[in-house]
Parts: sequence; structure tokens; C-alpha cells
Amino acid sequence: MTPAPPARRPPHAARVLIAVVAFTAIGLLRFSYLYLDDVVRDHPGTFLARLIEESTGAYAALLLFGGVVWLFLRFPLDRPGWRRRVPVHVLGVLVYSAVHTSMLWGSRVVLFPLAGLGPYDYGRMPTRYAMELANDVITYAVYVSVIVAFRYYAALRERELRAAELERGLAQAELRNLRLQLQPHFLFNALNTISATMYDAPEAADVMIGQLSDLLRLSLRTAHTHEVPLRAELETLELYAAIMRARFGDRLRLDVDAAPDVLDALVPSLLLQPLVENAVRHGNATRLGVGAIGVRARRRGPELLLEVTDDGPGAAPGRDPLGAGLGLSATASRLRLLYGDAHRFTAANATGGGFAVTVAIPYAPAPLARAGAPLPRAAATAIADGVVHARSDR
Repeated sequence: MTPAPPARRPPHAARVLIAVVAFTAIGLLRFSYLYLDDVVRDHPGTFLARLIEESTGAYAALLLFGGVVWLFLRFPLDRPGWRRRVPVHVLGVLVYSAVHTSMLWGSRVVLFPLAGLGPYDYGRMPTRYAMELANDVITYAVYVSVIVAFRYYAALRERELRAAELERGLAQAELRNLRLQLQPHFLFNALNTISATMYDAPEAADVMIGQLSDLLRLSLRTAHTHEVPLRAELETLELYAAIMRARFGDRLRLDVDAAPDVLDALVPSLLLQPLVENAVRHGNATRLGVGAIGVRARRRGPELLLEVTDDGPGAAPGRDPLGAGLGLSATASRLRLLYGDAHRFTAANATGGGFAVTVAIPYAPAPLARAGAPLPRAAATAIADGVVHARSDR
């Protein structure tokens, strides 16, 4: 599960472009309204005049918009103490209107003769300033509303990002905690197995110590990653089976059936071993001395399906399998943290007897998967024979 990257503010050039497009659109809309009003009133010949008037109005407002933003950021009205800053903005809107009206008069006085429309008549200027002030107060209020809305959205987005970062951090911490629980859990069980073998079969115990060393070395190699290729997980499982094999010989049969096209699929590290360990504990191997466990990996559309089954009596009626021990409950929690709603995890009695654990996660090949990469012993046997036979127990 790869965290989503945080949203970034658009660069300055992009923000300027957005502002230019927005004010251009406003100018064109106002031009359309006023020109069509002239048309319906049978006032022909106003197309170019209206276009110049509304274009100069829009672009003059665009040039002054940056000043309004600067003033608002210096004297915000959406922060505590905003009442003390209201007089500043009252003065600001008066200055804005005076400058805006002067820009309209100056630009149109120049552009009208150049467009062949003759001298531009803006009427009596003192009255014109008063007239434009009413319109500019509305415009200034719209600017302030847009700035407040943008700042509110930015603050809300920032809180969402921080909450997401916190949630990801907590999820990572919980995943590490679950991993730290699983590793000692397996280590203690393996050491108990070696201890029980040491007096009856010292040579077998010595072999198991070497195999445990290999397994711990492999586990440490993936200690800082939450997902590994399935081939690496099968290698871990094979080392675990070898430890069990050194003690119990033929009393337990582990069949691993992994399709070749899923060997490079990403799976949670240390996923299969606790599920197989759970199958050993509750299967027929510990009850009757001889039992069978199956591990199957297949791809079905966009999903990778993993299944671990045993031939034991299954869970007792009314008993929650996830509450019986660390292996299943920790696996369920890890899958929830890694994949959220994009996974399925079931642990229940199988239809034909025994117990079955099924995991369905999104199929994703390892980014560095290479065609022809060397396979672990278990996976290589799976391709050659279609099934792996590893005799083990705990």
C-alpha cells in the first residue's frame, strides 16, 4: 500500500494564468450581457465600444486584485480581532475604486480613438467616481469572499492532509508492532522445538539451529518492508518447513501449490508462516500424529488468492477463530492496515472438513521482478512437479 502523495499548491505562474482566464471570462460575460441589451433595444454599432469598455474594466480589476489580496493577507478578516481591521478595508475599497475608475478613464481615452471610435466621453468625473464606487464595493466584497473561501479550503485541505499523515503514521506504527509480535512468537516456538529435540536427537537439533539462523537472517532482510514477492515468502515458508522436518519427519505433509505467474506478486511479509503454524497447531498433526496442510496461490482477475487449509476438526461451534491466537488476529489486522477495503480475509471451517484460511489481495507484481530470476527451493519444486511436499511439524 503506497500512501497517496500530498496535494500541492499550483505554482505561481499557474495561479496567474487561472486569474487571467477568470477575469477574461468575467469581462466577456459582461460584454455579452450589455451588447445583447443594446441589440434588443435597437442600438446598433456598439459591439467594439462595449468590448473595449468591458475588457478594460476586467483587466484593470485583474491588475488591482493582487493588491486586494496583499491587503487582506496583511489585515485578514477571517481571524480573531477582525473588527479592528474593518476600517483598513473601508479605506482600501475607497482607494481601490478611485484607482480603478482612473484606470478605466485613462485606458478608454487612449483606446477609443485608436479603434476609430472618436473621443471617449466618461461624463462628469466627480459623479463618475461616486457611481463606480457602488459597483466597486460589490466587487471588493466578492474579492474578499473568494479569498476567505480559498483560505478556508486551503486550511481544510491542510487539516485533511495532516490527519491522513497521522493516520498513515499510526498505521505504520501498528504494522511494525504486529511484525514485532509475530517475529518473537515464531522464534519462541522454534526454540521450543529445538529444545524438545536436543536431548533425543542432538544432531537434528544442531541442523535446526542452522536452519533457524538462515530463517532469521532472511527475516531481518525484509524487516523494513511490508510487502515482498511471493517467491521470497515461499522461501521463508520452506525454511520454516525444514526446521519442522528435522524434528518430525513424515508426521506432517505440507503441500505448496503456487502458480508460476504469481511468484513475483507482492504479498505481506511473514504472511504464510503464521497461517501454516496455526494449521499445524489445530490440525490432525498434533492430534493424531499425522496430518496434511495445503498452501495454494492463484491469480483471479485483479486479485491474488492465497489459501491455507488443514485436515483437522475445524473450529468449535460458536468459537471465533480470530480470537483463538496471535497468528490469525495479527494477520487480519495487518491486511486491514495494508489494503483497507481492497482485500478479503476469511477463516472458517471448510466445506469438506478441516479448516481454511483464504486471503484475497490486489494483484501487484514486484517492481524489480525479473524474468528468469532464481526461484526458492519450494517455488522451483512447485513449477516442476505442480506441488511441493515438505514434511514438517512443530
